[in-house]
Amino acid sequence: MRELLCTGAVAMTVLGSCLTTAQAADNGSDDLRVESYVLPVGAAKPSLEDLQSGRGMERLRQLAGQSEPGVGLAAETVGPAASYAPLSRRASGAPAPVEQTLEGPSVGPMANTAPEPARTMTFEECKKGLGSSKAFYVKSRFAVCNGASFLQTWVRNNRPVGESMFNVRVVGTIAKNSRTINFQYYFTDFVTTGTTGAAAMPITTKGNIPQSWPAGARYTRGGNKPGTQTFTQLKALRTFSETVNAKPGQGQKGTGLKGKTDLLFAVYEPAISYTPPAGWTLSGSRGGKLFMLAPRWETAPYLANSTGGGKPDKKGAATFSYVPTLTLSAKAGADERAEAQHIRQAFLVPEDTKPYMSAKKVPGQTAKDPLHRTVSAARIDKNRGEAVKQCKRYWGANYTAGGTKECDEYPFASTYEGAAENYYDAEAKKFNFSAKPIAKDDNQAGGSILKSFYAKNRILDGLDGVDDVDGFIVKIVS
Repeated sequence: MRELLCTGAVAMTVLGSCLTTAQAADNGSDDLRVESYVLPVGAAKPSLEDLQSGRGMERLRQLAGQSEPGVGLAAETVGPAASYAPLSRRASGAPAPVEQTLEGPSVGPMANTAPEPARTMTFEECKKGLGSSKAFYVKSRFAVCNGASFLQTWVRNNRPVGESMFNVRVVGTIAKNSRTINFQYYFTDFVTTGTTGAAAMPITTKGNIPQSWPAGARYTRGGNKPGTQTFTQLKALRTFSETVNAKPGQGQKGTGLKGKTDLLFAVYEPAISYTPPAGWTLSGSRGGKLFMLAPRWETAPYLANSTGGGKPDKKGAATFSYVPTLTLSAKAGADERAEAQHIRQAFLVPEDTKPYMSAKKVPGQTAKDPLHRTVSAARIDKNRGEAVKQCKRYWGANYTAGGTKECDEYPFASTYEGAAENYYDAEAKKFNFSAKPIAKDDNQAGGSILKSFYAKNRILDGLDGVDDVDGFIVKIVS
């Protein structure tokens, strides 16, 4: 058997790589082979005419180069999965920031709340969010999607005679306080041109879980995922789903609130494989692991549904282990405006903030350097106390202006990166925070938004011993 290798890796395990190429045995008949590429979903594909002229193969190489070889997980992945496979260098697609609303009482400590995170996603939202270059779209940590495009070039005697393709998008969603994740698969944009064997090509769809933390976790599967279908059958079927549930009691015991968080992390990997139809040959890897999602299950006692309402198998909830964004508004009229302005100053001109520190760079601005929540009352009090010391140091004992102001601190007192971080971590830089008196009402509005953000997005105590298990970032809109 003679074999012609396509550009890139022979076995495709990531977006943009070549899947496989093979040539039939030289037995006097036509040599038939299939060259198959996985490209960014939505990317413009070369035509059969381009392939036959020779320009198309170079175009395919360019398209493959637009993706990121080796990438398996979204850039915003946090927790153990973040070290399982290379992270994307590109930010995932994301919706426009949603500002908090007056969802709570008109007055009091919960008058302002963070918006409810999205828990549904349509196919059109996924398609738009991925566009022509994104591998992932994170609408919230309860609604995510990813996608890829399969292109097959059918070659007879070294000349392209046909082309086929289809797109795959997978939407993962989680209902409120649920341990069940629904993965909706969408097969679309089936196209054939020229002479191909695509119609009868069997395609197998699987949802693999190659790794769990801790290892050995068991999952309950459901849905109507069809297994193996031909190109023609999938074109008619178009969409199907798989559900994945992990019962509580299988996780590791996190340190947050006396180690009762029952944390279980995993990698979910949609995989597409296919075999050649009669008369064509395909060797080497027979498919591709398109992309990976990072689900998580927990029963944190400081989050909703920690007891399951009397149903032990339903306690806790699932999320996708991605870094969410807390949005605060510096617009005129926003209740938290003064706090947002303070944080923006710490982001943009940290050298102008107090206490002075020449190399100050506060975290929480990017997914690579997030903030981590702490549920330790003692540490929160210590953080707040250290911030107040600086307010008194720079603005005097009457920094409250008769009780109309409070000492605002960033990073927040409820994070491990708060003002007292260096007391707990010898490697942390002293004074890598900002403290400033701001209007009492603005400070309390910001605190109310933060608390509701933690609850609605199921933010865990972010550092489980030495493991980075959760995090979040802050965005200021104005």
